[in-house]
Amino acid sequence: MRVAIITANTAAYREKEEDAAGKVIKKLIEQAGHTIVFQKALPCDRTVLSTVMQRMADGHLTDLILTTGGAGCNAGDCTPEATMDVVERPVLGIPEAMRAYTMKLTKRSMLNRSAAGIRGDVLIVNLPGKAGAVKQCLEYLLPEITHAVEVIQKAPQE
Repeated sequence: MRVAIITANTAAYREKEEDAAGKVIKKLIEQAGHTIVFQKALPCDRTVLSTVMQRMADGHLTDLILTTGGAGCNAGDCTPEATMDVVERPVLGIPEAMRAYTMKLTKRSMLNRSAAGIRGDVLIVNLPGKAGAVKQCLEYLLPEITHAVEVIQKAPQE
């Protein structure tokens, strides 16, 4: 499986802070035997994020786009909106399952606004922005996300 990692974090994009969550995703994806085809910190900007996701999906450059960051309640958080701007079919169960799972660990997970969906033959999933939360969520979700990508890839495309 080809995986793209997008960190929605303006400070990381400007190299003023480390992309710890992106590094966690990379490690877990590689340990699972998948290939990272793209990894970049981008500004938390709806247009930038949606444009990159759309181009990657439409260009068939990846099978899965995982985002981290920009899905909280801060005024500038816009990753779920950018994601929903480009998905053709929402997959509501992924963020619902992630929040239900992490609610057992911290009630703050109810403040996560992550989204997920499909564009063409690419699955897009928003993960939390903190490295620890990303690890917990991705370890929990990865088997089902992998299965979803396999199903999407088998589906006849128009």
